[in-house]
Amino acid sequence: MSKPHQDEHYKKTLYELQVELVKLQRDLIAGNARVLIILEGRDAAGKDGTIKRLTEHMSPRETRVHAPAKPSSREESEWYFQRFAPFLPAGGEFVVFNRSWYNRAGVERVMGFCTEKEAEDFLTSVVPFEQMLVRDGMEIRKYYLDISRKEQKARLKEREKDPLTQWKVSPVDESAQKKWSAYSKARNEMLRRTSHEAAPWRILRADDKKVARLEFIRDLLESFSYPGKSPKLAHPDRSIVFPWSESALDRLEP
Repeated sequence: MSKPHQDEHYKKTLYELQVELVKLQRDLIAGNARVLIILEGRDAAGKDGTIKRLTEHMSPRETRVHAPAKPSSREESEWYFQRFAPFLPAGGEFVVFNRSWYNRAGVERVMGFCTEKEAEDFLTSVVPFEQMLVRDGMEIRKYYLDISRKEQKARLKEREKDPLTQWKVSPVDESAQKKWSAYSKARNEMLRRTSHEAAPWRILRADDKKVARLEFIRDLLESFSYPGKSPKLAHPDRSIVFPWSESALDRLEP
């Protein structure tokens, strides 16, 4: 398929999937559902662009995106999950966390922003915490966006050169390649210890941004039941997005 045809196919498919998202959200609002989408991943994996395509045609009143900032001194003294609680969805709301409490198992741990004890305490307590939320009626979907080392290097270089993405450049970016193996180790342990029946992890292979966006939305749609759902559209490619399992780690770059 030539590039113009690829672009045309992408735009057409994205539009169709976004129409499905509107149908889904109408049903979620009518049912007073509480939905939390968690996106984690390597630096430059494409979380921002994925979230933009997910939410751009959803209801602004019932849709929120939360990107946690560096904790204040007060927040550092709180129970770890306390700083996230105010941003959890209420009835009828669709909330996306662009990074989340899993910062502690990834960036904070690798960069030394928390102690090993704090990281271990988090890994021990996050599953019971999420189980409590799900028992209370919240729907949680967790996605980890993974890219190759080569693709990350190219995207980080492009980010530095592009004047429109200067705000994304940070000291953490500079360590992404140097600490690649440490991030891989932290990723594997996080997925292994925090994927559970109430809120399993899904892996999204994101070297091709456009393909990843489409397959992410397909998978999300497949995970919900709603009136008028298109089985054809809500049918993800399992070579791109798939549930975490021990064997799935073999499909990720170490």
